[in-house]
Amino acid sequence: MEKTDILSLTYDELSKEIALMGEPQFHAKQIFSWLHEKKVTDFEQMTTLSLQLRARLQEKFCINRLKIAKRLASTIDDTVKYLYQLSDGNYVETVWMEYHHGISMCLSTQVGCRMGCKFCASTIAGFVRNLTAGEILLQIYEAERDMGRKIDSIVLMGIGEPLDNYDNVISFMKILSDPKGRGMSLRHVTLSTCGIVPQIYSLANDVSGVTLSLSLHSPTDAGRSEIMPINRKYNISEVLKACRSYIKTTGRRVTFEYAVIENINSAEQDAKALAELLRGMQCHVNLIPVNPVAERNYRGKRKTAEQFQRILTRLGINATVRRTLGSDIQAACGQLRRNAHEEESRR
Repeated sequence: MEKTDILSLTYDELSKEIALMGEPQFHAKQIFSWLHEKKVTDFEQMTTLSLQLRARLQEKFCINRLKIAKRLASTIDDTVKYLYQLSDGNYVETVWMEYHHGISMCLSTQVGCRMGCKFCASTIAGFVRNLTAGEILLQIYEAERDMGRKIDSIVLMGIGEPLDNYDNVISFMKILSDPKGRGMSLRHVTLSTCGIVPQIYSLANDVSGVTLSLSLHSPTDAGRSEIMPINRKYNISEVLKACRSYIKTTGRRVTFEYAVIENINSAEQDAKALAELLRGMQCHVNLIPVNPVAERNYRGKRKTAEQFQRILTRLGINATVRRTLGSDIQAACGQLRRNAHEEESRR
């Protein structure tokens, strides 16, 4: 009999499973705490439970782990990049980032990505599968075990499109924020999406407090469709309408990610068009000098991004240039995973 991944169960789901086993409900609370507060890796470590119950849990459930296949620590800042190997041999990446206000982690939500954004390394090898809620959580737990510290915030901005793995991502956030476990406020979670419109509306109602970050990258449909195929399905007008609805429903400011690509979307008229597009919205623009990807001929310069920022600021749009972390360890997601597959193929 295939065992159930217990780390992927929300508290309500775990409670139902424990009830089916004929056990009192207070055991569900104990087990959930052992898993998500104490981060145990074996049922034998749940010492407040009877030996008999631990044995029954072992028969029915499994506590999965991720293997740290590679760990790269930056020599220029406190960034650490993890390449994790999943139980089926696939790889995902996670980045540990230290700021003056605390520790943040960038998590992956899929193995690969099907969105096809041309400037992104994550999509080159294609989509393989969704990550389970437990596999998303384990990126945090394994890094915290390795570093000996707890993180303060999370960005779902690694490999994959979070809203393309909607159910598992929602379960992950419910487990993460449950006060009977870790109890992290979702106000400390940012979800980055390329703009899957129906799920943006759903997200506003299914969880509370999450910061929505929309990858825009062009102020025109023609420009955005060229580098982001998703725009051919959900154009800028539809995406911005969904973002305005998100702001109205949640009261949360939306962040717009804009990768500044030389000679593609970096001109003064692009900045002016973007300012006009976002005028009056409760938003912030995060400008990113695009990361170089070997298979793509896109380049970004911080100086150009800073010029872009000055134009936006002058036109009344709140904008900053993202701080570059871990540039010496390829901290942009997708590159380590691709290299790992290339190394395996040469063996």
